Amino acid sequence: MAVINTALLSFGLSGRVFHAPFIELHPGFRLVGCWERSAKRIADRYPQAKSFETLRDLLADESVDLVVVNTPTQTHYDYAKKALEAGKHVVVEKAFAGNADEAAELRDLAREAARKLAVFQNRRWDSDFLSVREVLEAGYLGDIVEANFGFLRFDPDLSEKSHKEEPSSGAGIVKDLGSHVIDQAIAAFGLPEAVFADIDITRQGSRVDDYFDILLFYSDMRVHVKGGYFFRRPLAEYSLFGKNGCYLKMRSDVQERQLDMGMNPDDSGYGREPAGREGRLYRGGGNGSDQELITAPPGNYMKFYDGMYSAIVDDLSEPVTAADGVRVMRVIDAAFQSQQSGLVVRL
Repeated sequence: MAVINTALLSFGLSGRVFHAPFIELHPGFRLVGCWERSAKRIADRYPQAKSFETLRDLLADESVDLVVVNTPTQTHYDYAKKALEAGKHVVVEKAFAGNADEAAELRDLAREAARKLAVFQNRRWDSDFLSVREVLEAGYLGDIVEANFGFLRFDPDLSEKSHKEEPSSGAGIVKDLGSHVIDQAIAAFGLPEAVFADIDITRQGSRVDDYFDILLFYSDMRVHVKGGYFFRRPLAEYSLFGKNGCYLKMRSDVQERQLDMGMNPDDSGYGREPAGREGRLYRGGGNGSDQELITAPPGNYMKFYDGMYSAIVDDLSEPVTAADGVRVMRVIDAAFQSQQSGLVVRL
């Protein structure tokens, strides 16, 4: 079996929780090391992993096949470009880049270099979103009239991470949580025809956007993607209304929490949502008596790395392509344009 030598560009939450456990467990990958600027932590958990002093040192290592750009969003374009120019395959965390033009340039550069470039949109493999996709594919709801995808949290305090709170090309909730739900909407329904957005600052002392309500226009339906930090009560963050029924699903994926607590992706119970978090499917008269509980399939971020392995070794398409990333950035750019103009922006 071919082995893809992989290096991370940071070992904070993203590297420790979302990438290293899957790279280490997957038989087709080998965790070579990580660029660590100050604290040297990766070897404590992965003794075989090397700590690189500089990005130049990491990119000069000919044994490295794949680079995971999991640094702050405002660095994605520069670091991904350098990695591609060094002949590496690349995975880039969300948001893919600062804007759609940067994203398109990276897409074209990867194509010219014959390198694989993927966007780590792991939330496509959340158990709750997998449940939504199963319901849509089963046709239970008929033609969709309206759908709502939300990332609704109660977290009014400013982040201790300065890159999240200092205004930059990568800061703000739209490019953070918004990129997830926009990607999910596009994965489920395709690229919208137009965008109208309300983007605001709601937390005391915040200087970056921390609330959004973005309306995506399709020819025969509307999709809201929404996020913010003052949603104290749990809500159905996925709600889909069709001509034959509706489906309500709370956000229930447990993978991030399990991984942060040290659970391995191959442990029993990994990715399984807790009892009582089932989705609710309504078909019939609408008085509630027709409710059917839908248990979500287990979430599984390993599917991303399965797809990345096949992309590199078998020359297949990436699990989330650079073209997918460009589409998300086009919607984000249009949302900010709409907020500034007060107008619907056509794509």
